[in-house]
Amino acid sequence: MAEIAKDWDNLPKEHKLSQFAAALPEILEKTGYAEMYGVELVAPKDEAPAPHTTLLILQKFLRANVDDLEKAKTQLTEALQWRKEYQPLKVKDESFDGDKFGGLGYVTKVKGVKGSPNEEDVVTWNIYGAATKDVKKTFGDVDAWRVGLQEIAISHLNLNEATKTIPDYGKGPDPYRTINVHDYLSVSFLRRPAEIKNSSSKIVQTFQQYYPETVSSKFFVNVPIVMQWMMGAMKALMSSDSIQSMTWMTYGSELHNYLSSDIPKDYGGTAAPLKDAGLEPKYAAVEQKTQNPTVAPTEAVASGTAPPATG
Repeated sequence: MAEIAKDWDNLPKEHKLSQFAAALPEILEKTGYAEMYGVELVAPKDEAPAPHTTLLILQKFLRANVDDLEKAKTQLTEALQWRKEYQPLKVKDESFDGDKFGGLGYVTKVKGVKGSPNEEDVVTWNIYGAATKDVKKTFGDVDAWRVGLQEIAISHLNLNEATKTIPDYGKGPDPYRTINVHDYLSVSFLRRPAEIKNSSSKIVQTFQQYYPETVSSKFFVNVPIVMQWMMGAMKALMSSDSIQSMTWMTYGSELHNYLSSDIPKDYGGTAAPLKDAGLEPKYAAVEQKTQNPTVAPTEAVASGTAPPATG
């Protein structure tokens, strides 16, 4: 079956991806919405098969559900309904409060990522130290901002122009995913206001339900050793796939050893600072950066309170 899945032009009807595509008309009719990750889903009709980009999205949902077709259909239906109501593509283009969210997150592209099937990968940087200016204010309504950042990252995967296939679950990596870096420099893990707990839980749940197969790996940097021990203890509650995708380190300067030299010198690389080269959401109170993403991080601010990683 793995060999068959490499060529979507010759998928047999019994293949789960073919069955998923056959169920798409009913799903689209039920939801009244057809956009996912910026891709317009088109159901097969008569002798015309579903387009490559549509199969790409369906395969992501299959992989996220360990090839359980019924669960994949349910998750896709719920994700389409959410996107119809939330309109994340419009959120991506909104202008946010720069005083609250400026410097909190960036999107860049990194070349030569170790172990990646791609020449260049999209990286989302979450700089939690930047939220210490006013933690409660920032995390009181961070949800839309974080969705906007996620949509910016996904847009740079160029899924509408995708030509590669995605292997069946367990048969190889999905090349159309982002990498997440979570930087906790100068952030305290001892105090967590209710705003952070509630917002973080909501964002994590949103990403798990509505953004499957969008992140390949997560790097947690500038994490105190004691917190690494606690995170290590949490592995007992995680799936093997989740554990394999996570890497913790004490110093941000170690990141280049795991990711690539094509990251900012702050992380041991050779690229420009993140605050200069990274792409951010639009800000009403802060001058917008419009250049294409590259890489590197911002200095975190004094002490703050650490939220769990989101996305």
